[in-house]
Order: sequence, then C-alpha cells, then structure tokens
Amino acid sequence: MTRTTKTVVSRPARRTSVLLLGAALALLPLTGMSHRADARPGGGSSFGSRGSRTYSAPPPTATSPYGGTPMQRSITPQSPGPGYGGYGAAAPSAFPRSPYGTPYAAMSRPHPFANGFLGGLLGAGLFGVLFGHGIAGGLHGGGSFLGFLIQILLLGLLIGWLVRRFGGGRRTAAPMPAGAYGQGAYGQGMPGPASAQVTITPDDYRAFQRLLLDIQAAWSQQNLPALQHMATPEMVGYFNAQLSDLASRGARNVVSDVRFEQGDLSEAWSENGADYATVAIRYSMVDITTNMTGHVIDGSSTERVTATELWTFVRPSRGGAWLLSAIQQTR
Repeated sequence: MTRTTKTVVSRPARRTSVLLLGAALALLPLTGMSHRADARPGGGSSFGSRGSRTYSAPPPTATSPYGGTPMQRSITPQSPGPGYGGYGAAAPSAFPRSPYGTPYAAMSRPHPFANGFLGGLLGAGLFGVLFGHGIAGGLHGGGSFLGFLIQILLLGLLIGWLVRRFGGGRRTAAPMPAGAYGQGAYGQGMPGPASAQVTITPDDYRAFQRLLLDIQAAWSQQNLPALQHMATPEMVGYFNAQLSDLASRGARNVVSDVRFEQGDLSEAWSENGADYATVAIRYSMVDITTNMTGHVIDGSSTERVTATELWTFVRPSRGGAWLLSAIQQTR
C-alpha cells in the first residue's frame, strides 16, 4: 500500500509568495531599462537660458535633425505663447535646489481623474496586502491564485489605457529636408523669432570647440572657479548642484579624451545687448564614474561613448568671450 504524502503550505508562506510575486511583477517593466545614468556635465538633461528663445525649439540641423528637447530647468521667466510643437512649454522652475537626482516634471501631466482612479486601485491592492488578504482580496477578486493573476493583468491593461487616454503625449518634430542645411563644418539653420542675426566666424567655431573641451576638463577636476570663467552663473549653479549630488553619494564623474566629431550652427541672433549662438555638437569621450577611492563603479575606462547635444553660447554684443548658457539634449 502506497502512502501519499500531502504537502501543506502554511498561510504565512503563501502570503509571502504572493508578496514576492507582486514585487516581481511591479519591477518587470524596469528590467529592460538601462541602469547607466548620465553623469557627464548636464547629466543628460536640458537646462539653462537662451534669452527670448529659451522655450522655443532650436531649428534642426544635420547633426540634430529632430531638434532638441524642451528646457527642464531655467531661471528665464516663461512668456505666454506657443512652445515646442505649437504647445506651451512646461512652466520653468525657480533656480533649482537640486536639478538632479529626481525626475523632472513631464511636459503634460496626467488628468486628475486618472491620478485619483489609479490611486484608488493601487490603494485597494496595497491595503489588501497589508491586511492579509493579498492584492486580489483588496480588489474584491476571487480567492484563487489564478484569479489574482488575472486581476493583475487587467489592472495593467487598465493603467496603460488610462495613461494613453489622459496622459497626453509629446509630438516629435519632423526632420528638415537635406537641402535646407548650410555648408561647411557648421550649417546655418533656419531663423528663429524676429531679432538681429549674428554672423558666426571661424574663430567663433574654434572658441566653441575649445569651450567644449575645457568645460569637460574643469568638470572632471571639479574646478568650479575655472567653470565660472567658461559658463554663466546659472550654468555654474547647475554644475555645482550635480557635483554636490555625486559627492553626497560618494561618487565622482571623470570625462577624459574628449574628441569633437561634428557640429552645425542651429541659429545665431542678438538681443538686449547680447549675442547668442546655439550649436549642435556631437562628441565622443571616455566617461566613467568612480567612488572616492578611484574604483570604477559605472562606465568603462576602455570604451568610448558618443553624445549629441545642443550647446548655446552667449557674449556681450560689444565684444567679449563666449560663455556656455544652456545645454539641451537632442530628440
């Protein structure tokens, strides 16, 4: 006679399994995301000021055919009127206490109904877990494990529909025709808002490339006094906040062997006694992040990475040195 052994799973163990499965499902969308955070100057975000064009899209160029992303941080007040793609840009923040570390606000926020409804659904599941009924119990679902999985699937589909329905979306700018680009190392882009145009000379282009290299070097050395001679006070403030954030986490970013690869002039203009030039720049570098002992914790000391950004420079119209006034990421 064969005795059948029946395994009994205790209620606490079953509850733990449900919690672990729920956590795995919640983290599943994150598994495909890159874990490498941009730590170079700018942190992979868009910030700074471009005068009256701060919230206007820079014209596309051969180097950045899809234009740049909207400003996420700026001390320039936003004036009424259309922004990127004909829509108003996000309201500018005051001078940032910390422009890095926390995600920036999106251009368009979800509808209040979506926020409230999703909060109710998630709250029901959370309270169900806390009070021992499982997520399915909190949503009044069946007691079976299969019912729990079905409800998780339905919840995910519902969240996706609500985000698409109420979240809004950004429109991507269309690329410029190839014939619209200028000639030479830097192409002349389309004119922006009405203002006096500025002619950029070869000496100016060399100054832009030199600033690209010198700012990266001063950044890696954490040399704020040097940065103050190459960037506006606003930009130095952002750099200082980013360096402080890295230091608070016991990290340091080092960018070395920077090489200019390609560049195009997007637009150049004069207003209020200042000349502005926005340039699309593609450059490569060795970008690593180390701890305070010099051990590499992110990046590679042997592999180069490439970045394409829109850098805006400013100088007095009466003459003087160019300063970096904004960095924008390309689309």
